[in-house]
Amino acid sequence: MTGLPVLTGQTPPQQHPDRRPHVPSNPFYPERSVVAVATDRSVYYLACVYTKCIFARVSVPLTLLGLLEREPSHGYDLKRDYDTYFGRGKQLPFGQVYSTLGRLARDGKVVGGEAEPGEGPDRKPYSITDTGRAEVDAWLADPVEPEPHLQTVLFAKVTLALMLGKPAAAYLDRQRSTHIRRMQELTELRRNGALVDVLLADHALFHLEADLRWIDLTSARLAELTAVVNPERAPKQ
Repeated sequence: MTGLPVLTGQTPPQQHPDRRPHVPSNPFYPERSVVAVATDRSVYYLACVYTKCIFARVSVPLTLLGLLEREPSHGYDLKRDYDTYFGRGKQLPFGQVYSTLGRLARDGKVVGGEAEPGEGPDRKPYSITDTGRAEVDAWLADPVEPEPHLQTVLFAKVTLALMLGKPAAAYLDRQRSTHIRRMQELTELRRNGALVDVLLADHALFHLEADLRWIDLTSARLAELTAVVNPERAPKQ
């Protein structure tokens, strides 16, 4: 397998000096590097580690859908629960809550009831539909793409699964298998790749090993987490 060729500080021939090619933002390479990324899945993964993939975020629409599957709620309550369990360090703006609920209602995934009297913001209760439930189930069952800093997404899935009484242990088992497959791909890349590939593979492998430890520890603590997020379903002592 060939490496990732890097042509530092060079302008391609027959290129107008004021029309330099777009260079992906990538702190691993110098600012004016031109990186040719092969189509191989492993190489593409390594190239994106430092760009889009590393900034994975919890899906707000799917997380709100999961909270609504637990019980019908007002927008105010959804924001409170989101901030409590999933918004550590970055709370969800009220405007985003209501705009998201509006899109989910438009797409037939939630329905809004009649506004209720009382103080505070919009008191309209929202309920999930069968279409919304199906989307939550598909999302929970689909393993997250193994990448550094995925815990925000995976933690959200595990927590929502426990809230809804769904098989969180099975989701973690599937995620573990997905991680192990990706680590096998990266290990093979280390054997045959150029130095740049090897260094990037090392970086990814270290993070994925940490993810596996997190998955194992979380699997062992599911009963404790259930007691926190869904006391009614917690095993009796």
